[in-house]
Amino acid sequence: MFDYVNENEIDGIVGRIISDYGQGRNIDAVNLFNNPDKGEVTEIVRNLFKVVFPGYFRQRTYKIYNPENSLAVTIEDIFYHLNKQVVLALDFGKHHDAMTGDERRKESYRICCAFFEKMPRIRSFVESDLLAAYDGDPAAGCFEEIILAYPGLMAITVYRLAHELYLLKVPVIPRLMTEFAHSRTGIDIHPGASIGRNFFIDHGTGIVVGETSVIGNNVKIYQGVTIGALSTRGGQKLSGKKRHPTIGDNVTIYAGASILGGDTSIGENSVIGGNTFITASVPPNTRVSMKNPEMEYRTTNNKRVVKEMQQSDEWFYVI
Repeated sequence: MFDYVNENEIDGIVGRIISDYGQGRNIDAVNLFNNPDKGEVTEIVRNLFKVVFPGYFRQRTYKIYNPENSLAVTIEDIFYHLNKQVVLALDFGKHHDAMTGDERRKESYRICCAFFEKMPRIRSFVESDLLAAYDGDPAAGCFEEIILAYPGLMAITVYRLAHELYLLKVPVIPRLMTEFAHSRTGIDIHPGASIGRNFFIDHGTGIVVGETSVIGNNVKIYQGVTIGALSTRGGQKLSGKKRHPTIGDNVTIYAGASILGGDTSIGENSVIGGNTFITASVPPNTRVSMKNPEMEYRTTNNKRVVKEMQQSDEWFYVI
């Protein structure tokens, strides 16, 4: 069928590629069983949703009539798989000293115990985020709709879980978790960010929240918002430094706004208008907007009409 195929030529191509793996580059590591498994971490996240939202994401493989028994089996299963992945992950990360296999296993078990002890606290934060979404979105028909369908709550929930593992200094896995949410929702929240209660993301696509961001309570963010670094040209020299803004309590940030820099803070009770670009601190109780843009209309006879977009008198212009 493939009489034109030269097996020696194919063998030569394969041999040259395989020999190229011996160059000592970072991408050359061929160690399938000693690296965290991205697919398994994704499955852990999916199963953790069954713990955070019992009754909404049920375990289909367990035939148990008693819901508490089913949850017990689910929790133990997640613990087993998370423990296995953390053992592997502890070999990675620039801040981790080399450990023996026994030390890694003991440390991983300690971390997993500490993580699951935090679950009531995580669920308390998620409940506050759910209430914020319901109170903040007139389009929300019910709590069930938000839990099952809203990308913002999904991304925030994954962040809440990953953040606890980040605080426990687990390498790699927290970022794999939030990148799973990023791929599903278009919302990129670094697990290192610090975010208070009642956090609401409306629509969500295109949101970026950087590693050292600090976000207070009762904050509402719309699509396309960046809470980011002013510059990353320093590369690894900036690692561990405050590079991202601080957002105070009760702040609303409208679509397309960019707030940048580790020294930038947005005071409490402020409102940041859409498409603003902020690199300096904003005092509390401030409303920020771009100056009124002009819109051009052309009628059917090509007559040009220019109108200034109207905005409420309550806005205080600082840009």
